Amino acid sequence: MSDKLKEKIMSLPDTPGVYIFKDAGGGIIYVGKAKSLKKRVESYFSRFLASKTQAMVSKIADIEYKLCQTESLALILEASLVHKYKPKYNVSLRDDKSFPLVKITNEDFPAVCITRKRVLDGSRYFGPYTSAGLLREALKIIRKYFPYRSCEKMPQEARMYYKIGLAPVPGETSKKEYAKTIENICLILEGKTEYLIKKLLQEMNLKSKEQKFEEAARIRDQIEALSVMSESAGRYSRKEELEDLKNLLRLEKLPEKIEAFDISNIYGKEATGSMVSFYKGLPDKNNYRRFRIKTVETIDDYKMLAEVVKRRYSGSLKEELALPDLILIDGGKSHLSVANKELEKIGSKIPLVSIAKDRENIYTREKRYPIKLDTDTPALNLIRRIRDEAHRFAVSYHHILRRKKTIGK
Repeated sequence: MSDKLKEKIMSLPDTPGVYIFKDAGGGIIYVGKAKSLKKRVESYFSRFLASKTQAMVSKIADIEYKLCQTESLALILEASLVHKYKPKYNVSLRDDKSFPLVKITNEDFPAVCITRKRVLDGSRYFGPYTSAGLLREALKIIRKYFPYRSCEKMPQEARMYYKIGLAPVPGETSKKEYAKTIENICLILEGKTEYLIKKLLQEMNLKSKEQKFEEAARIRDQIEALSVMSESAGRYSRKEELEDLKNLLRLEKLPEKIEAFDISNIYGKEATGSMVSFYKGLPDKNNYRRFRIKTVETIDDYKMLAEVVKRRYSGSLKEELALPDLILIDGGKSHLSVANKELEKIGSKIPLVSIAKDRENIYTREKRYPIKLDTDTPALNLIRRIRDEAHRFAVSYHHILRRKKTIGK
């Protein structure tokens, strides 16, 4: 074994994922899944092996790996890579008829289930997979974000699934909408997660521009789930988004912790403010906060924003929550100015930016004119996600207050 290969094995993470063995020519000779990449790969070089496995190990010149959230999701990725590359030493997985498959039926509203037989009935099949148990776990994770019909379910059980959001709702979910869900599931099973994330990012951005924030939030949740299913986060990883934002704003350090504010003031009643917190590009929901406006009685978003910013960065909340690396305001130059005045009063120098709703221009303290970014830049994708989450969170609290008031009457 070469020193380079030894170093690579030593540096493998103790996390779930897929490992890829390559020969001296760069060809893929084996793909495997693991609960711990480090322990599994080390086992090939530290114990007695069958002659066939020894022959494979003797040909390993390089190792690559892909991280996954769980071993069950690594199972999905393993099967898709085996199907794609057909490695020499994975022949048994490709040819053995006893391994489980995923079946997607040929119907107007297709069902998704596990089977061990391929039938020529127009259904689509994915796999085979090495573990039926892990496959069931993986499908449960996928179903949480992409609800689907199950095979051979009794009507009563089917109703339970759509009531808890794990199946399409009869009479409400259109054939076209459900077909899109099934196609997204197929992309996951084919190992095309990066392509799917890119597609969903474009769809989310369109929904945001149309101010369909609830739909954008649902797609955002799908993107975040897909991002942690594998090491990828679209065209751009979360780290790339943070690096791009750091460079764009000329920050001294990576903005790992970002807090964003929005005001919900529908018809001037039950005005509320929201603060969402993101850590390393993902929602940090334990540090979300809601604010019921106390000092402003008129319809004045600016005064309401000033109240919320003041309450967050002074008093008890200042001591309770760690300060962010960056503050994001949903609004234009005037909103930025209001927030900045409040921060100046308390002597805070936390970097501050705002994003306008119309053209999504970025405003900063330092520049007189806005920063205009291309539609699909990493920094703008991150800012949009955070802005949309702040808006969704504010509106949801506003609805809660109005509902309570109505019930109270």
